[in-house]
Amino acid sequence: MPREETESAGNTAAGDEDVSAGAATEALEFSRDGLQAGFVTCVPVALGVGAYGLVFGVLAREAGLSVVTAVAMSATVLAGAAQLIAVGLWDWPIPVVAVVGTTLVVNLRYLLMGASLRPWFTTLSSRQAYVSLFFMADENWALTIKDLRAGNGRGAFLLGSGLSIWFFWVVATAIGAVAGGRIGNPETYGLDFVLTAIFLALLVGFWEGGESLPPWIAAALVAVAAELALPGRWYILAGGLAASLTEVMRRVR
Repeated sequence: MPREETESAGNTAAGDEDVSAGAATEALEFSRDGLQAGFVTCVPVALGVGAYGLVFGVLAREAGLSVVTAVAMSATVLAGAAQLIAVGLWDWPIPVVAVVGTTLVVNLRYLLMGASLRPWFTTLSSRQAYVSLFFMADENWALTIKDLRAGNGRGAFLLGSGLSIWFFWVVATAIGAVAGGRIGNPETYGLDFVLTAIFLALLVGFWEGGESLPPWIAAALVAVAAELALPGRWYILAGGLAASLTEVMRRVR
């Protein structure tokens, strides 16, 4: 099969127009420089995530979690939306099925995010890839995709940016859990809008003109419809799948 057709088939399977010639097949360098670049680049975003971690710490304490438990959850789970949902459902006895089921649905989006990194990460060792993926969040995934598309070849960028988010998220959780009573309601300071603002800023970075509109519109329409029709958080996965399928269909044509 000609090289161009092979690359086109691989891009279609990934559902991503920008996983393109050569860039996805070049070996990445997993170096300290890439790790540092990822960490430093992500600091401004991680500070915003930290503000949301403060919210989680406060809500975790209100839900009855100890400071140690709240911090341990942030350190080992590292999933802001899922953690906030979990503490919202927290009760005694703990509704295990509801907590696990709801957070599973919310985190299914990571299957799509991880799949988008596969064309690059297949050149890394299993240990490098899986350790990096443990620290993957929405924000540093977006920054990493942008860096990889630029052809910088920094295989450690995801890990470095993830460590940046992890550090500020855990520290902020501890502060919120310890000083929650003094902080009061986080919504008073507008902290509940922080992640929305971050995602809007990241979305602007992905804008590539009119060609970006079809998958974005598909994601928005399907997500809204799913939110109205289905219980829970299925709209997150539905929107992501709709965008991916729209892009695949565009490329097949």
